[in-house]
Parts: sequence; structure tokens; C-alpha cells
Amino acid sequence: MDDNPDIQAWRPRIGITMGDPGGIGAEVIVKALADHSLRESARFLVYGLHESIAYAADLAELNPYWSRRTVDDAGGADCDVVIADFDDVAVEARPLRRPTAEGGRASMRFIERAIDDIRAGLIDAIVTGPINKSAWQMAGYEYPGHTEYFAKRFRARRVSMMFVGGPLRVALASIHEPLFELRNNFTIGLVYQPIDLLHDALRDWFGIPEPRIAVAGLNPHAGENGRFGDEESRVIEPAIEMARQHGIQAEGPIAADTLFLRAAHGEFDGVVALYHDQGLIPVKLLAFDRAVNVTLGLPIIRTSVDHGTAYDIVGRNRADPGSMKEAIRLAAFLARRKRAAPALEADLPAIPEP
Repeated sequence: MDDNPDIQAWRPRIGITMGDPGGIGAEVIVKALADHSLRESARFLVYGLHESIAYAADLAELNPYWSRRTVDDAGGADCDVVIADFDDVAVEARPLRRPTAEGGRASMRFIERAIDDIRAGLIDAIVTGPINKSAWQMAGYEYPGHTEYFAKRFRARRVSMMFVGGPLRVALASIHEPLFELRNNFTIGLVYQPIDLLHDALRDWFGIPEPRIAVAGLNPHAGENGRFGDEESRVIEPAIEMARQHGIQAEGPIAADTLFLRAAHGEFDGVVALYHDQGLIPVKLLAFDRAVNVTLGLPIIRTSVDHGTAYDIVGRNRADPGSMKEAIRLAAFLARRKRAAPALEADLPAIPEP
């Protein structure tokens, strides 16, 4: 990160979407921002419901440290923490602990406004709280998750999910896709894309000049020379060779049962996993309450908590804000990196007109 004192002193404005009102989003946000050192690192615009935030703070015995504005008046407020209150949303302050169409519509409205504001330059990064995919479906939205929605809104042709947790940085080749359907879409391009995007992120955003990237095998023992499948030789190896031809230090395919241990010990700077659980199990095992989801390939900075709505513990003051804290810290770090090195911004795809 740049040592320029002006950059270090600059406080980016981070937009945080509350997520599903029936989940733990309000609780993890209010607990995370109660950390005074975190509030000193940036300024915050929280898109959500003030009643839900106040209810969560009361349960956690936290005194208000924020200013409330209606969502249409919040953008210009000059306060450290502003709740952009969607006061026209008819959702009970006391969470319902289940997915609802109303909750799905509300969480989508929070995201839509945050996207509008980042386009307008009112915020420097977006951190998203947990949504519920069933609630989105009940509300008529067919997106599998945040990643796909952000990709559509920004017309990003190539996006990948990266998870940062403990010693691991893991990008996924496939995202929200049934495992048995993966065989129908398992192509060289599918594997090459996260290698390429992860390389750029490690170099540009994390300051690693020549990242070492390992690619997991798909089959047991990485196929064992074709004995357990030919996907390694037919798809993964050509993708790695393509990456090498573009100057990327990529290695593999490596058997997944040993790869993540090697990465955790520092042998690699990043890992490409081929499907959701292959990458998420080791990340959550090593950093369950600290893991962060980052969307690669967008023209903006977007981080997210690496957990769901946790309906079962809503309203019990049991939610751990660790992942939200780390998502906020990473968003602020990346915003400073972007400001410190304007050349990095030039390398990002332009933000398309809505």
C-alpha cells in the first residue's frame, strides 16, 4: 500500500447494504461499526432500515453513534456514519427469522441505491450484507446471488468470486452452479478466467509483483494421469498453459486434498478452486468468522460478508461481526490502493452508463 501520508489520512466513504431485513445484517453492521478504530478508517453510508439498526443496537446494548437521514437526503450528509433510511419500506423492526417477499424486495432496493450512488461518485466502495436467495425468488428476482446481479448492472463480461480468509486467497472457476451440471460447462475458458482475474487482483490490489497461483484438480488425486478422469489433461492443463503464455506464474493441476495446506503455509499467493465448496470449505475452516468475498472483474470495489442471513440466531444478540469488520477493512484498503495508484483505475473496465 502507498506510504503517501495524504493517502493514508484519506478516509474513503464506504457504502454498506444491510441485506435481508429478516437476517443478521443489521446486527453485524451495528456491531462492526461500534469499533471506534474502524470508524476512524473511513466514513460510512448504511443503506437499510433505521428501526432494524436501532433494534439490533438495543439488543447489543450499544448507544447510537450514527446519524439518520432519509435515503434521498443521505448522500450529502457529512457524518462519519449515516443510516440511509428506507422509511417507506413496510418491514417490521423485529426480524421475522424467515425469508419473505418483502425482505427480498427491501434487500434489492438497498443494493440498487448503493449502485446508483457509486456511479454518482457519492461512495468509493460497496460492502454487502447477507441476502437470502429464496427471498429474492419470492420477490420475483431470478439472480442466484449478489455476484450475478452486480455483473449484470455493470455489464461485466468476466467476473469471479474471490474469498480472502486467514492465509488463503481463493478464486472460484464456477459459482452458484449445481455440481452435477458443472460437467456441461467445464471449459478451458472457465478455468482460465479466474486465473487471469486473480493474477491481476493479487498484483494490482494486494501489491504482489509476481503472484504464484495454484490451480486445483477436479478429480481425486488430480486425475492421476487420467485414471480418474481426463478433465485435468483436457481442460485444466491447457488453461494453465494459456495463463503461462500470458506471463502468469500458474501451477497445477494439484490435488485439492494437499493444495490448500501448501497455500496456507505460504507456498502460493492465491488458489483457483473449480467449484464452490472446494474453495469455501478450507477458507471457512481456517477463517470462519473473518472470511471476505470480493468480486473480481467489476469496475468498482465490492466486498461482502462470507455468511448468510442466519435466521436461526436473529434477534438473540449472537451474531459475530468478524466477517463484516474484515469486509469493511478490505474495502477501505482497496479504495486507498485505487486512490494511491491512479494507473490501477485506468486498468479497470469503465463503469458503463445505466
